[in-house]
Amino acid sequence: MDPIKARELMEKAIEAMRQTVHEPRKDGKISPLVGVAILKPDGKVETACRGELRHGDHAEYTLLERKNNNSKLDNSFLFTTLEPCAPGSREPPKLSCSERIVIARIKEVWIGIEDPDPTVSHKGIIYLQENGVIVRIFPPDLQEIICQVNKEFLEHALERKEEASIAKEPKKAIQSAFEDANGRANFQDLSIEALNKYRIKTNIPDVLEAQSFKRRLIQQGLLVETNGEYKPAGYSLLLFGNRPRDVFPQAGLLGTIRYPSGAEETRDFNNPLILIPALVEEWIKNKMPTILDRNQMVSEELLDSFPYIIIREAVVNALIHRDYDITGAKCQFIVNEHMITIKSPGAPRSPITIEQMQAFNAPMLSRNPMLHYIFQQMGNAEERGLGLLSIKSAAEKYHLPVPKYTFEDPYLVLTIYTSQESAVEILSPEIRKLLNADEIKGWQLIASKTTISKSEYAKLMGFKLRKAQRHLSKFVELNLLSRIGEGPLTKYQVIRQ
Repeated sequence: MDPIKARELMEKAIEAMRQTVHEPRKDGKISPLVGVAILKPDGKVETACRGELRHGDHAEYTLLERKNNNSKLDNSFLFTTLEPCAPGSREPPKLSCSERIVIARIKEVWIGIEDPDPTVSHKGIIYLQENGVIVRIFPPDLQEIICQVNKEFLEHALERKEEASIAKEPKKAIQSAFEDANGRANFQDLSIEALNKYRIKTNIPDVLEAQSFKRRLIQQGLLVETNGEYKPAGYSLLLFGNRPRDVFPQAGLLGTIRYPSGAEETRDFNNPLILIPALVEEWIKNKMPTILDRNQMVSEELLDSFPYIIIREAVVNALIHRDYDITGAKCQFIVNEHMITIKSPGAPRSPITIEQMQAFNAPMLSRNPMLHYIFQQMGNAEERGLGLLSIKSAAEKYHLPVPKYTFEDPYLVLTIYTSQESAVEILSPEIRKLLNADEIKGWQLIASKTTISKSEYAKLMGFKLRKAQRHLSKFVELNLLSRIGEGPLTKYQVIRQ
C-alpha cells in the first residue's frame, strides 16, 4: 500500500479512537479508547470506535459485524489503534476480534499498539499471522499519540487480571512455553537477592515469605499454585532463578574483552536476568580505560565521557527481546578498543524489519512482554518500545558514530562504537589512505549522524559550501554516503560500514 495512503488511514483510525464512548462499569475497570478504519476493495473508507453503537462493543465488532454484516470484505485493509483481542479473551460464545478479522478475509491489518497486558500481549498478532493475515505496525510517532490518549488505561491494564475465560484449546494462541510452570523447579530455586531487588525497586510492601507476595507473583503470571505448592513459570526462572542456566542452558550472557595487547578476558553471567545489566556495567567500567587508551594516558576522562546508558540499554534489550526458543545460542557481549558488539539470538520479531532497527524507528513490539514488563517496572527498560531512541540519542549526544544493527543468523547484532576515532578505524585501510586530515575529521563528525545536508556539514566544519560539497561528493564516491533527493533538498545518508 502507498505509504501516504496508509498513514492517512492510520490517522482516521486515531480520529475515530478519540470518539470512543465509555461504558459505565461497576467493577471500576478502565476501558481503552479504540478506533478502526477499513479500506474496502472498491476504495470506500469506513470507521468505527469502541462503544459507538452500543456500550462495550469493540470497535472491530462494530465495524465488521454491525456496519458491514452483509458486505464482502475480502482483501480489505484494516487499521486499528489497539491489537485485536485474541481467541480465549472473551466469554464464550463471543468471538474475539482477531477471529472476526480472519473470518472476514481481511488481507492486511495495521495495528497501533499491542495490548499491554503481558498475559495477552502479541497473541492477537500471532493468531492473525498464523491465519495468513499480513500484520504491520503504526510508526512510533502515531503510537505515542495512542499511548498518550490511553494513558490511564495503560497505567491500569497491567494491574488487573484478564477477565476472559479460556476458549477452545485448539484456538488458543500461545506466545511462549515460558509462560507455563516449570516442573523441575520450585519457589526455593528463586534468588532471594533478585526477588528483594525487584520488591524494593517496585515498592512492594510485602516481605518475600508473605502469602501476599506470592499471590502478587501469581497475578503477574510468574508463579503457578498447584495443590498448595508454588511453581515458578519459565519466565520467573529466567528473571529470578538462582542459576537459570541449570534449567535453560541458553539463558544468561557470555562476556569477552579483547585488549589492544592481544590479551583476552572472559566472564560468564549466569545470574538472574534482572541482575545481569548492573553486573556487566560494573565489570566493563573497571576495564574501560585499559581497553580504550592504547597509551594508558587517559582514564577518568574516558570513564566520565563514555555514555554507559548505551551499554545498559543494549544489554537489557538483548536479554529481553531475544528468542529463548533458540536453545543452541546465547547472548554475547564482546568488547575491543574500537567497538562493543552485543549479539542476541533471534531475528527482529515480525513485522519489525532489520531496516527499521537500523533506522532506529522500529515500532513498539516486544517478543517477551513478561520480561519487558518486569524490567520496565524496575526502571531498566523503556515502558514501550525497544530503547532504540535512547541508544541513538546517547551516541549523538557524545558525537559517537551511530550504532549499527545487522542480522547474522541466528543473531541480531548491535555494534556500538566507543569513540569518534572508531568511525575511521573501522574503515578499510584502502579507504583510510584516500582521506586527508580534514576529510578524516569530517567523517568522524558525519558518522555520528544519520543524514546531513551540505549546509549542515559546512557549518559543522567551518567550511565554505564549495569545500563542503567536495568532501561530501568524495564520501559518496567512496561509498560512505548515499545521496537522497535533488537540488537544494539534497541530503546525504550515512552508509553503515
